Amino acid sequence: MARHPELLVPASSLEVLKVAVIFGADAVYIGGEAFGLRAKAKNFTMEEMREGIAFAHEHGVKVYVTANILAHNSDLEGVREYFRELKEIGPDGLIIADPAIFEIAGEECPEIERHISTQANNTNYGTFQFWHKLGASRVVTARELSLQEIREIRAKIPEDMEIETFVHGAMCISYSGRCLLSNYLVGRDANQGACTHPCRWKYSVVEETRPGEYMPVYENERGTYIFNSKDLCMIEHIPELIESGVDSLKIEGRMKTALYVATVARTYRKAIDDYQKDPELYRKNMPWYLDQISNCTYRQFTTGFFFGKPDETSQIYDSNTYVKEYTYLGIIGEEREGTYRIEQRNKFSVGETIEIMKPNGENVEVTVKRILDEDGAPQESAPHSKQVLYVDLGVKAEPYDILRRQEA
Repeated sequence: MARHPELLVPASSLEVLKVAVIFGADAVYIGGEAFGLRAKAKNFTMEEMREGIAFAHEHGVKVYVTANILAHNSDLEGVREYFRELKEIGPDGLIIADPAIFEIAGEECPEIERHISTQANNTNYGTFQFWHKLGASRVVTARELSLQEIREIRAKIPEDMEIETFVHGAMCISYSGRCLLSNYLVGRDANQGACTHPCRWKYSVVEETRPGEYMPVYENERGTYIFNSKDLCMIEHIPELIESGVDSLKIEGRMKTALYVATVARTYRKAIDDYQKDPELYRKNMPWYLDQISNCTYRQFTTGFFFGKPDETSQIYDSNTYVKEYTYLGIIGEEREGTYRIEQRNKFSVGETIEIMKPNGENVEVTVKRILDEDGAPQESAPHSKQVLYVDLGVKAEPYDILRRQEA
């Protein structure tokens, strides 16, 4: 039986959470300042979490909090205290990888759903059944599963147990996200949230008796990026995902900008809704989805493990750079005398042509008429990152619309 899928979107900050909600997420996942696997993300203070959860709930959107580190002894008391605090602010679910943390969550906040993170290596239906018996309501599939394996899991687990699956975003060279490279090379533990992304570094071979002589692993003048995976994108396979029995389609990217999150959320939202309205409409609109999804930064696309084991075509050997078609400029805030407040994210100037990106799928081209500082003094450009400005775009805009500029 096809199930109605949730679109689950990441948020690195309160601002990005609000954008995710407005641009079509059914649920958002966030990290607090501890015990999640994105220590370098801005992350949420308890107060921001409280505000974010209230905002999401006002819009009928759920919030899940990650607590998916693989814990050491010294983490456990802190985790207990953290869950007591979370109990007060009421997220809809906790994403957990470690059995000890799972148990503590059950003791401290039993009313909050427990979801099992992909980090827990969930590769078979027996594992799903195991976690269900212990009280988990949802398990995130391992990245290494095919759609065929997911269909089999769905057939062999209780009807009320939910399956969550990554459908878009960066892929690690790891097993279910568990990677030792960072810890081994620089002493920063990926499984404790401190990954330095060595899978994106440039590698060469050195022969022991000839130190200092660097030979490329693959003949290319730029060296080689032997661990550098393409990004996952399943926008063309929404029907297969839904029919396999997946309950939650998960976007990767808790380190990403509001522009990235808005672009991906809006595109997948429309694709899911179109398909559920009419599969023919979904097929007809495919060129639009593919065009939109390529508007945010990405490293070429792959379907990962869904249709069998990836081969060498899933890697990018000659570069670790993103394709970048648009630059993020800011988010529309309140209106003041025909201008809109934004916190500038990249430089733009008066007279420049930019776009307003709207949640409904519209992209409105506008010319920047005026830029004012907070005191109302005019300026020709906006060169200072994070400066609060008021911009006149000559048209009406709505709160949380995104401003972006197309790159040549």
